[in-house]
Amino acid sequence: MSVESFGVIGSGQMGNGIAQVVATSGLQVVMSDINTEFVAKGFAAIEKNLNRSVEKGKITAEDRDSTLGRIKTTTSLEDMGAVDYVVEAAVEREDLKFKIFQDLDKICPPHVILGTNTSSIPIGRIAAQTSRPEKVIGMHFMNPVPIMKLVEVIKGIATSQETFDITWELCQKFGKTPAEANDFPGFIANRILLPMINEAIFCLYQSVGKPEDIDTVMKLGMNHPMGPLALADLIGLDTCLAIMETLYDGFKDSKYRPCPLLRKYVEAGWLGRKSGRGFYQY
Repeated sequence: MSVESFGVIGSGQMGNGIAQVVATSGLQVVMSDINTEFVAKGFAAIEKNLNRSVEKGKITAEDRDSTLGRIKTTTSLEDMGAVDYVVEAAVEREDLKFKIFQDLDKICPPHVILGTNTSSIPIGRIAAQTSRPEKVIGMHFMNPVPIMKLVEVIKGIATSQETFDITWELCQKFGKTPAEANDFPGFIANRILLPMINEAIFCLYQSVGKPEDIDTVMKLGMNHPMGPLALADLIGLDTCLAIMETLYDGFKDSKYRPCPLLRKYVEAGWLGRKSGRGFYQY
């Protein structure tokens, strides 16, 4: 199967990043969201990123224009019926993802592969919402997508080898390094990363250290490029909480219990950078 066109559901931070990377690789892209304001904002983010690359001399103005010309925006999920491969990059909510996959299964021709950028929800559960579980796969990009090289590729219990191979090759075409993960809550990346972030939040909760000191220890002591609390703010505290709850629900192990302070911040609307306040103020 040849993939010439690619659909992205969601035009937020992850969705527009995926759309940019795919269009840069030469594929036609359809990027959708629930309203025109969201898709316009997503397209503007891509344009801003590409303009920055032109200014730095990484790409030419012609490269930028041709990349932007390969991206079509839409508010209609029906437009995904014309693409060869779709990746869903919506909010990390199981009910929402289930509904999207139920709709895509009806809209997309039988040969189309349905990928999900979920960071923690089991692929098998998502695949069960469709009549094509062998064509459902996890394609988990890292944030920020244009910069980060890794993509986790996750086979559900029913995912075919052909679907896996096509997805693996696409990741390489996009200039990424794929890594295979088995279908367990959190996969590899977030099963390791989020408990570390959660433990950093417990350190703040129990007054072991201030945010700046906790982050300094991890940056300078463990050579991390960003401290765990600053990283949580970048990811979004609501997303961090959703992943921790998925881990806790999936394993029923107390080591995955979300820190009460994380829940308190999310309930207060302190979601990190996107809301202007999290563990730091922006």
